[in-house]
Amino acid sequence: MAEVVSGIVEKIVYRNAENNYTVCQIAGEDEDIVCVGYFTSIDEGDTIEAEGSFTDHRIYGEQFIVSSYQIKEPEGAEAIRRYLASGVIKGIGEALALRIVKAFGDDTFRIMESEPERLVEVRGISERKAREISEQFEEKRELREAMLFLQQYQISNNLAAKIYKQYGSEMMKIVTEDPYRLAEDIRGVGFKTADEIARQVGIDLHDPKRMKAGILHTITQAAGNGHTYLPEEQLFQESQELLGITEEEFGDAVTDLLMERRLIRKRMEDGEQRIYHASFYYMEMHVARKLLDLSMRAPADEKKMKARVDEIEKKNSIRLEEMQRRAVYEAVQSGLVIITGGPGTGKTTTINAMIRLFEAEQMEILLAAPTGRAAKRMTETTGIEAQTIHRLLEISGNPENGASMVFERNEDNPLEADAIIIDEMSMVDISLMYALLKAVPVGTRLILVGDVNQLPSVGPGNVLKDIIATGLFDVVRLSKIFRQAAESDIIMNAHHINRGEPIALDNKSKDFFMLKRDDVLLVERVVISLVMEKLPRYLGVGKEEIQVLTPMRRGELGVENLNRLLQRYLNPPEAGKREKQYGETLFREGDKVMQIRNNYQITWEVRSSYGTVIRQGSGIFNGDCGVIREVNEFAETLTVEFDESRMVEYPFAGLDELELAYAITIHKSQGSEYPAVVLPLMTGPRMLLNRNLLYTAVTRAKQLVAIVGSEQTVETMIENESEMKRYSGLCDCILEMHGRNEN
Repeated sequence: MAEVVSGIVEKIVYRNAENNYTVCQIAGEDEDIVCVGYFTSIDEGDTIEAEGSFTDHRIYGEQFIVSSYQIKEPEGAEAIRRYLASGVIKGIGEALALRIVKAFGDDTFRIMESEPERLVEVRGISERKAREISEQFEEKRELREAMLFLQQYQISNNLAAKIYKQYGSEMMKIVTEDPYRLAEDIRGVGFKTADEIARQVGIDLHDPKRMKAGILHTITQAAGNGHTYLPEEQLFQESQELLGITEEEFGDAVTDLLMERRLIRKRMEDGEQRIYHASFYYMEMHVARKLLDLSMRAPADEKKMKARVDEIEKKNSIRLEEMQRRAVYEAVQSGLVIITGGPGTGKTTTINAMIRLFEAEQMEILLAAPTGRAAKRMTETTGIEAQTIHRLLEISGNPENGASMVFERNEDNPLEADAIIIDEMSMVDISLMYALLKAVPVGTRLILVGDVNQLPSVGPGNVLKDIIATGLFDVVRLSKIFRQAAESDIIMNAHHINRGEPIALDNKSKDFFMLKRDDVLLVERVVISLVMEKLPRYLGVGKEEIQVLTPMRRGELGVENLNRLLQRYLNPPEAGKREKQYGETLFREGDKVMQIRNNYQITWEVRSSYGTVIRQGSGIFNGDCGVIREVNEFAETLTVEFDESRMVEYPFAGLDELELAYAITIHKSQGSEYPAVVLPLMTGPRMLLNRNLLYTAVTRAKQLVAIVGSEQTVETMIENESEMKRYSGLCDCILEMHGRNEN
């Protein structure tokens, strides 16, 4: 049973501005009490009543852990004086607080609220200062009332402060009349939270506001699964499951949302009705228009081009095969070129030849890739600095909404380059492509490089595949496997898998192994043995460089279970090694972790060995991996070191953005390469066990692939061509726009 303490906040010992975690000392009736918890709105001098429980901290002694609290009006002249003297209202210090309370006694707050003009009766208060004091007092009162109001709906103090900040004095009206606005306007409030508040305030289950909010939620969830639109029939079915909506109600709600331009309906020639969230519709339209605008051709002299490429080959001791040479020629003549090919087909050599040619022409070149690891690899293979696309576009966090991307580079401040080369294009979703193309002026050469057979982007859209599918742009397909690459069974097997051909699993290879096991416990045991001992010894690498990949999240060989298992062996508990339990995940110092959603606002720092900040920036992205360097119980923060020594401090309340990364899904591994990949495979959903997924997993490894489990599952994956359906309209949009141009 919860205990209750009350008293005046005498001292704020510590406050984390990021998550409002606070340590404060309150003066109770009999003794001072140290309280810890998430306090959104308290100040020194406030009178609070808190629920929670006492605990004996091994370092800081007895503390009261606060689960909820309320701010009470100070009662009595002395309590009022202490409140005003705390500095909670600017301009009132100890001496002035004493004079105010001496003048008005227990009636002080009523005077400040109802008759603020009387404050001029106190020496040292002018008319202007009286108005300022009254305004501040009113603002504090409104916030306290708001917190009390929201507490009845089981809304946390942290979230309550966000809601009040968003709506101010309109908050109560919005919460009681249209709580579904919270899900749209405030990060951290989902449809289910808003729906529960709506239920408590008595909004009918068939209220049109609920219907519209549920449909918007459904289309937003679809984007999370990679779709830029849904067929109207499917949107109805999914909305019906969520809302219990009738066909008539659905039709009315969609009509309203279409009129409000929040949804867009597109009728196709075959009669299909597509429903887009308006933002994705306009993104696809803009991307289609810009790609067509960029794809202008300016034919060059064939003899001169050949002579220049011959010179580059000689100077750099390389030999380009026919399709590589064609790619270089196209880069000279066309504003938009797409180069696609599997591992070992010479994409890097082709890029380098292009770069040397552009340099010879004294052209300004920019290189970028979707992830930090891919950009780093591009830098190493070209000798020219490559950046993430986010950094290239000069991302900055939006203080109003941490979920939004704000780029300094756009149509008003375009990138300054003659040629831009983007690698790992299969990972680029429609939102990032839209942002990139806004910043690329017509006349700039854009070269898009990627493996179209890789898994599609984690975010919505199927950009690379859709662009190629149009047949309208200059696409060069590299297919010849070079001799050095042909010596790697990883590369040869990847191509066999991609063509649907069987692969040798007889363990005669030096870099591709199949350890056949028919029992899950045996598979787990072999995986641990490979990661802990056999592969580090065989390859001469650290345990942390070996990555376990798996098709699924749940199940005995899913990410969640494998991470718990691998953590136990790779980073066991030790004296002095601090840890934090968050939900079902235990985070420990030294753990390998991954960011699981884009956070454009979070800040990072790079420090020198002396602790001086030498570089800082914002943005950590879905798929970024790092190591936990510190768990700070006092500050309630966890510090992670990401690539390039970027240190990020996470509040404990923000740990839902991290998960352990000893094992990760194959989808999350896109754009990364590892010395060795261990792939446990038994059984699972058919839609996950397909050729595309196996091909992506195998091509993540540089030195060795070890598959552990069922040979039958490997064969099934190679035979299974089916991929999860992804609704993306970019191809149709480009063709439609091109057709209009032709006419």
